Order: sequence, then structure tokens, then C-alpha cells
Amino acid sequence: MQALVEQTETKNVYDVLDFNLWYGNNQALKNISLQLKEKHVTAIIGPSGCGKSTFIKTLNLMSRLNPDIRMAGELNFRGENLLTTSMDLAELRKAVGMVFQKPNPFPKSIYENVAYGPRIHGIRKKKELDEIVESSLKGAFLWEEVKDRLNKNALSLSGGQQQRLCIARALATKPEVLLMDEPTSALDPISTTKVEELITSLRDSYTIVIVTHNMQQAARISDETAFFYMGELVEIGPTQRIFSNPEHKRTEDYVSGQFG
Repeated sequence: MQALVEQTETKNVYDVLDFNLWYGNNQALKNISLQLKEKHVTAIIGPSGCGKSTFIKTLNLMSRLNPDIRMAGELNFRGENLLTTSMDLAELRKAVGMVFQKPNPFPKSIYENVAYGPRIHGIRKKKELDEIVESSLKGAFLWEEVKDRLNKNALSLSGGQQQRLCIARALATKPEVLLMDEPTSALDPISTTKVEELITSLRDSYTIVIVTHNMQQAARISDETAFFYMGELVEIGPTQRIFSNPEHKRTEDYVSGQFG
């Protein structure tokens, strides 16, 4: 029985403890403490300017690209504090992929977009690259639409296809975690549905963290939801509870549409 419990116990990919972040003298994140579970979809919701995107960009240290940013506290990934570790940033971003709000494919062929990451990490054999490109595009529900035009420029794809290509590009390095910063906000409803179906299909293989303004989207696709407000984490818990029986009045007001 003990072994069964251990096998089914959910591990935490991230343990964040008393995390603070400043842009210059402006504190954007205040004492954030939460755990992100392995192979769960966690939605981060909250009004504009509440720190959602700032937080998600800290999870692979993209925030360090801004020289004015200062961080304190613990940001533990697989038990290692990213704020104090000497972990190579390229290795971290291989393990923690990111998809942005607007599709941003490289101005290269569809094939080269997906092969780019594996090539950077030393894979050169064409057969191996071919297999990675095919499996990544299949994983992003895009293979059947593009398999006959892999040498076409990625910018010739529709917006929704470009976003799924960016997801395939992230999958190609075999990450543990996928970060998605409002990945459907620039897409039409049909493309949005396809991306949501894709996220649902990936949840058993990846830990996914998604920032979204769309309450219905968070309710549809996430296992857990975190509500941020004015740089603070108000609460985090199972999505069904957050939407039906939140612990805090501010969460209830936000999910019921009274502000935001």
C-alpha cells in the first residue's frame, strides 16, 4: 500500500517561497509562495498589471534579460534555487520551454523552426532531426496540415498555425515544463479551440503553466488556478474550487466578473 501511495503521489516541479521581484524601485511581485505540480496545468489569472506575466517569465529566468530587475527569495526548480544556482541558462530553457502571447516563428522554413533548438543542443544527423520535427509537429497537432510543405516559410502559415508551430518548436527540445503567456489572446475562436485541445492532450506529458485573461479558458483546461492581484498571490487551489467556492472575497469578485 505504501508503494502505491508513493507511485501516485504528485511531485512538485517548482517550489516558490517568499519570492519578491522589483523593477528598479517598483516592487512587482510580493512574497509569492506556491507549488507547481508535475504534469498539471496551472492557470494564472488576475487583472492586467497584477504580475502574472512577470511571474511566469521568472520561471525560466527570462526576467533576467532586464538589467533593472532584482529578485529575492526562493525559486526552486527540481529542488534547486534558480536565484543562487550556477545552472546553465541554456539548459534551463531547454527544460522549461516558453510560448508567447503573439506567435513568433523565425523567418525560416517550417522545418528549420522546429529543428533550431535540437541543432543548438548538438543534434546534427538529418534522420534524427527529421524524427524530432515530425514528432514535435504531431505533438502540436500540426503535422497533417504542413507535412507536404515543410520547406515553406513559417510566416506563410495562419496565426493559429504559427502559434502551434511555436509550441512544436518548444516541444522539440523535450522540455519538462511549458510556459504559455496568454497563448490564444491573439487568435480567432477556432484557432483558440485547437490550442486548448492541444494543451489538454499535452497535460499527461508536461507540466504546463498558462497565463490567461479568459476565465472560461482557465476553467476548461486547468487543474489548478492561481489568482494574482496587485503583485500578490491571493490564493491557489483546484480550479473547480477556485471558481465555485473561493476562500477569498477578492477571488470571488474577480471570477464572478465584478472587476478586472
